[in-house]
Amino acid sequence: MSRRIEVNGLSKDFTLHLQGGQQMSILSGIDMQVDAGECVVIHAPSGAGKSTLLRSLYANYRASSGQVNIWHDGAWVDVQSAPARQVLTVRHHTLGFVTQFLRVIPRISTLDLVAEPLINRGVEKQVAHEQAEELLSRLRIPKRLWHIPPATFSGGEQQRVNIARTMICDYPILLLDEPTASLDEANRGTVIDMINAARERGVAVVGIFHDEAVRQALATRIFSIPAAQAVSLVAA
Repeated sequence: MSRRIEVNGLSKDFTLHLQGGQQMSILSGIDMQVDAGECVVIHAPSGAGKSTLLRSLYANYRASSGQVNIWHDGAWVDVQSAPARQVLTVRHHTLGFVTQFLRVIPRISTLDLVAEPLINRGVEKQVAHEQAEELLSRLRIPKRLWHIPPATFSGGEQQRVNIARTMICDYPILLLDEPTASLDEANRGTVIDMINAARERGVAVVGIFHDEAVRQALATRIFSIPAAQAVSLVAA
């Protein structure tokens, strides 16, 4: 089975409670398919719903209508209608998501934070730490920072920790929301190499990249949100 994501008729509206309950239509009737080994880049003007689509794929947003089918454990799961426990299982084993922000856990060291997803999968702590150390080294996080909580790190350092925390697990699907936005040229190149290596292993990648050079380095296909998706307000 090469298909990893099938989106059918996805629509998403937001209710503006401070504007008399008006409905803001962000996405309407989106159809999308992503195969193993593809890097599909979502491209659209600012405000057209790129992040909304990505978060809907991860089921952070509940769609107004439509399906988001994820190939998980040999079967399709519609994460928009599945029970919360099943969605969590899909995220745990199948869907990796790199956001623009690191969710910092107080007093947890950077090394433990990166290793945690593997430990939660039952990997021995020492093995998980060795893999975390390898990723942190590759992403140029100084060793002196490994045992410090990353709350005080720079934006670029936190983003690299965020990338390491996701890439440490071999997810069949990766969702990427501007993972290279705050990185310098050297680290941006490293992350591009990591994403391309994952794709070449058969990982299905969906991402948002505002940098044209990054898009050209990664995209196997561009998915453009139709112009008709421009934000509109309709009476509630």
